[in-house]
Amino acid sequence: MDIQEILNEIDRPDIAFFVNNMHIGAAETPIQKHNKGQLVYAEGGIVHVFIENKHWYLAARCFLWIPAHMEHYFMISSKNVELYNLYFKPGKSEVAFFQQPNIYFANDLLREMILFTRDWFGNITKQEPAKYYFIKAIQENLPVVESTKHPIVTQHPFPTDPKLFEIAHYLRNNLDTNYTIEEIAEKFGMSTRSLSRKFKENLGMNYVRFLRSLRITQALELLAEQKYNIYEIAMMVGYGSLASFSNIFYKVAGIRPTDYAKLLSK
Repeated sequence: MDIQEILNEIDRPDIAFFVNNMHIGAAETPIQKHNKGQLVYAEGGIVHVFIENKHWYLAARCFLWIPAHMEHYFMISSKNVELYNLYFKPGKSEVAFFQQPNIYFANDLLREMILFTRDWFGNITKQEPAKYYFIKAIQENLPVVESTKHPIVTQHPFPTDPKLFEIAHYLRNNLDTNYTIEEIAEKFGMSTRSLSRKFKENLGMNYVRFLRSLRITQALELLAEQKYNIYEIAMMVGYGSLASFSNIFYKVAGIRPTDYAKLLSK
């Protein structure tokens, strides 16, 4: 099936469940929305998800819930990701969990249930009762994980202003350099006052907070790759000392980078 055929199948009103799991490298998907809710889980890297003018970071051992009829698209920068997509037809009276996007830790049981679907693809119907009731059990148990919302700040506004988008892209590629807002304003031909106003009006945050958010979310991605030690990651995202990095990471994420690294290695 091509992408459009898959999207059409997902939205068939007579189908309760659809599974679309895949191995994927660096890619960006088209903007899409479905008449089903979507559970997204990734093994092997970070997935960037854009929903309603916010940029979400789907980190390792977590899953994202996207409610039905909500526009979104994915951007994957990691080289080798197992991406699990489970689609569920909304119930007649859905609990609050299914109505808002959010990121949650996948406990061991839920993770194993998701991974069990690794080789599945397509519509899941009662003609395959074992699969059908297995997926139904996942759906019915999702509200239980409400208490496992990811404690880490996993989303922030992303720039819709073209100039800010260009600046954000530049900053993300140069996080190891401590650019001040004055230096960035000069580099992009703006006054400091104009750039500061753009950040507040377009993103609802100042330059320092946005840069800090970029650094910590990039650190999350590097931690997920499990290729570098924490000191190396601190240097790569622009912190001159491990203590400073750990303190800022904890302030933003609510967890120490050492503890998060242990979580990833389980």
